[in-house]
Amino acid sequence: MSLPEAGDLLPPITLIAEDGTRLTTADLRGRPWVIWFYPKDDTPGCTREAIGFSEHADAFRALGVELLGISRDPPESHRRFREKYGLRVRLASDPDGSAHRALGAWGEKKRYGKVVEGVIRSTFLVDADGRILRVWRNVRVPGHAERVLAEVRRLLGRQEARP
Repeated sequence: MSLPEAGDLLPPITLIAEDGTRLTTADLRGRPWVIWFYPKDDTPGCTREAIGFSEHADAFRALGVELLGISRDPPESHRRFREKYGLRVRLASDPDGSAHRALGAWGEKKRYGKVVEGVIRSTFLVDADGRILRVWRNVRVPGHAERVLAEVRRLLGRQEARP
């Protein structure tokens, strides 16, 4: 199976939103999204990543882009995580890992020199029609949200309204 890349349509996925409702690929159409996959709520790297996107939430939204973090954690964990850190991003659960696998965010990776299977930290910029515009794989957290925001500005060809 080949990994989805820029130019491909977002594959069919079904997630569970924080309120327990289903969230599907069809629900993500109509506006651009930055979707990122992360290993676990309330861990150091994942917290820094979610805070990074939260700090830039207004800038993304000014460009018409929504933010969605996905992990295998249950909705209740996401609610606690958001509340604890005042996160301003939407989080969704992929309990069976099917969305992770469909987008290549699950697989073999090296951890402390050993090959293990797990979450491959990945981010996708998806347009309003569900087409993937940009993929970041094996993400390093420091500065990532800023790099994604810069790429959103470049690819969508818009700038935020200035007061």
